[in-house]
Amino acid sequence: MSFCTKTPQGKKSSAPDPSAFVHLYRILKDRFGPSGWWPGESPLEVAVGAVLTQNTAWINVEKAIDNLKKHGMLDLGKLAAIDQGELAQLIRASGYYNIKARRLKNLVSAAASGYDSLEAFLGQDLNSLREILLQTNGIGKETADSICCYAADKTIFVVDAYTKRILMRHGIIDNSSTYDQIQGLFQQNLPPDLGLYKDLHAYLVFIGKDCCRPSNPRCGTCPLHSWP
Repeated sequence: MSFCTKTPQGKKSSAPDPSAFVHLYRILKDRFGPSGWWPGESPLEVAVGAVLTQNTAWINVEKAIDNLKKHGMLDLGKLAAIDQGELAQLIRASGYYNIKARRLKNLVSAAASGYDSLEAFLGQDLNSLREILLQTNGIGKETADSICCYAADKTIFVVDAYTKRILMRHGIIDNSSTYDQIQGLFQQNLPPDLGLYKDLHAYLVFIGKDCCRPSNPRCGTCPLHSWP
């Protein structure tokens, strides 16, 4: 099996040239153009999707969200009022539906505690919003940052498994690199631009799905084959 690693797997290269991250963005922007990510017609739909996408493919999330829409449930008040078991059945397509129903209820409870609306909840400053989300049971860093970036339009870079795999295979990090360290690489080496962060995260998802697969990667067709 051939991977496009620049250093032996398991060994981290020296600190990357900051321009490498700008180059990464430009390569992928030229390839994909505007990402159109995150799919969602409202901040609430984006936030719900961020929870439902945990440990499942997006196609399953779409089915669950479509079912919520069909039953008129994409409303903060209705999500707060619905029985958790009923909610679980509505999102069954997303997998782990009992766990995700509980997490959605936790998120809704956090958003409704002391705030007049979802807009007020999402409208607070980044650090305050992120802290509340991370204190909400079932909301980890990736989910919290997805909500902050895509639902609340806060300038923060989202890291996921695709991002880590791509950077490892290109010798930028090793397996011991933490979420915060990887996020720091992007935020320290790129301008703090919300649109750039949104698109670049999406681009890395596209590459992770299409080219940089866990096994049988398609390095020959990957636009990052010669990066950095």
